[in-house]
Amino acid sequence: MKESDMQLSIFDNDNCDNGEYLVNCFSAGSFCDDSERKALERRYSNKLKITTKFNRQSVSYQLSKKDGLHSWLKYKEGFSADLVNTLLDEMQVKPNDIIMDPFMGSGTTALVCQMRGINCIGYDVMPISKVSINAKAAVLLYDIKEIEQLICDIDELELPEKYSKETPSLTITKGAYPEYNAKFLQFIMEWIDDSHYSSLAKNLLILCIINSLEQSSYTIKSGQYLGWDSRSPKIIAVNEVRQAQGKALLPENKVRDNITNIKTAIGYELRHVLNDIKHIQNKSQTIDTANITYVPNSVLYELPNLPGSILKGVITSPPYCNRYDYTRTYALELAFLGIDDNGIKKMRQQLLSCTVESRSKLEELRKYYQSINEIDRYNYINSTIQENKAFTEIINALKKRKENGDLNNNGILRMVEGYFTELAFIYAELYRICKDGATVAFVNDNVRYGGEVIPVDFLSCSFAEQFGFKVKCIYTLKQKKGNSSQQMAKYGRVALRKSITIWTK
Repeated sequence: MKESDMQLSIFDNDNCDNGEYLVNCFSAGSFCDDSERKALERRYSNKLKITTKFNRQSVSYQLSKKDGLHSWLKYKEGFSADLVNTLLDEMQVKPNDIIMDPFMGSGTTALVCQMRGINCIGYDVMPISKVSINAKAAVLLYDIKEIEQLICDIDELELPEKYSKETPSLTITKGAYPEYNAKFLQFIMEWIDDSHYSSLAKNLLILCIINSLEQSSYTIKSGQYLGWDSRSPKIIAVNEVRQAQGKALLPENKVRDNITNIKTAIGYELRHVLNDIKHIQNKSQTIDTANITYVPNSVLYELPNLPGSILKGVITSPPYCNRYDYTRTYALELAFLGIDDNGIKKMRQQLLSCTVESRSKLEELRKYYQSINEIDRYNYINSTIQENKAFTEIINALKKRKENGDLNNNGILRMVEGYFTELAFIYAELYRICKDGATVAFVNDNVRYGGEVIPVDFLSCSFAEQFGFKVKCIYTLKQKKGNSSQQMAKYGRVALRKSITIWTK
């Protein structure tokens, strides 16, 4: 058997009919032309494999909740270590090979690689990633007695009676904590700075604090926004104004029965990670033979500077084209780490364009490529993007929907255009820096806006092929995704795929 025939063989037993995972009509009511999207379906339908080996838990944080090390940060957008291990096995990656994760998140790809002696390069603009990856990567280096002493000291730590300072907040997080929690958070940060503990222990403690914030606040992560408890001073104040104006009060909402004492929450998280550290260290795994290179910057401006033909593979899940704003969802964590309102705005624009607030990065990219004397490469990538007929069709369809008033936010058009433009630049650069025989795996979600279905997986494959990749297969989860209630009410339901696209060079 040839090596190429062995790759990804574990999926070959999945012989489910893929017909029901294809889309008959991409434009509700045939309002817009969908011929190019249908052409993508015909082109890639034979590459579509419905797999039962993974489910939505595999490509989300769900499996990591009970996974030592990977559970240290509650990162809902992450994927499981099982997924990474399976893909690495099928890629036939060897020790000292280099894998890349362009969107590192909580660092699952990097940590799995490190455990297997595989080098990993990754990028993420969210400072939470840096804290998480540094804490997890040091799992064999922690002094257990030091962490035990840290726990004892935290248990005995008392907030001074007249202490008045509170943890910094953003406009959208003001009033997020009960008074004691807001004060204790600031107090413990000052205590950390003045303490004798090692930098490793301090970073671990900060990660545990980050993991304690939500349960110790009046907020909860809710889709694109923070949901607020009606017991919070913020909601109480709003309702007082509404009552005075004769308006209906905001409905009662309890995000949880009890708002956790922050000191108690931190102690719990520290004990949890300590148990994991003991367990992993007792297994005596050797992980110091591989390097994790983490770069706190947008991958868009880092890949162009890398030399060619260095990667054995890529395993990643980019932000989805779903209007999900990480800077809002993780506002508590970002504020705690010292990011102010201006920093949030800047960070939002650095992220992949997946929110309606995102502005086009095309001119900025042009200037950047020009500054590194690679304007010809920029022109090649940009012209290739414009030649993609399916992409043009989608943008024209959304323009027509916008004119018809079908988009519930006019920023959707700009977001979708920016999202795929930026991804295409990344695909092009990945092809350049991948070795011959390298494998690239992207987890993605198809979406629907204004009655227009956007096949993210197939469209991404078409871009990848334009830049030279070969589409090995497109693994689709057996569980399909629905649409928003608003779209279903207006346009009917179209089941959408969640896929893992596999490309080779």
